[in-house]
Amino acid sequence: MEELLRNSPVSSFIFLITIVTSLYAFYNEGVYGKFMLHPYSVSRGKSLYTFITSGLIHRDWGHLFMNMLSYYFFAFTLEGIIGSWQFGVLYMASLVLSDISTVIKYKDHYAYHSLGASGAVSAVVFSYILFDPLTKFIIFPLPIPIPAVIFGVLYLAYSVYASRQSSSINHDAHFYGALSGIIITIVFYPQVIGMFFSKLGLSH
Repeated sequence: MEELLRNSPVSSFIFLITIVTSLYAFYNEGVYGKFMLHPYSVSRGKSLYTFITSGLIHRDWGHLFMNMLSYYFFAFTLEGIIGSWQFGVLYMASLVLSDISTVIKYKDHYAYHSLGASGAVSAVVFSYILFDPLTKFIIFPLPIPIPAVIFGVLYLAYSVYASRQSSSINHDAHFYGALSGIIITIVFYPQVIGMFFSKLGLSH
């Protein structure tokens, strides 16, 4: 842990604060009302801070575990690749950008709320994919490793499909979080485009 804090201070802080805040919310229901994203209110200029705070809490243990497991696999390494402040900007900006479509879509739905770090975690994963598109991912529960770039395509396609179905999962945030991660990474490191295609064997 000491080595992680030294080498990846920003991703370590986000990891710890997200876990602590989520655990606190599990035992203090009032936190949900204050921290969850409420598109109806946000679209009317209220509780704008929930763009950020909604990413610090999770629905239950399973929701927290899956997000933090994905985060753990990629965030610390990614910070080492792109730099600490760049990682912080990517994560925080993606929290906001991934939820803008949700606010627009549900601005007149008073009962709708959204929470979780999935959008920003998707940004982290897809930023990592740009740097290492052929690393192997495993999609649970199938124990079949596939190249990260194929996972990325399948993930985006599924997110688009699932967002059109009735679900309690905010698949729009997954999709736009992934796109945010790609765009922000390219803004910081335009050369990653060439690196990406080179590793796929598609460069000249």
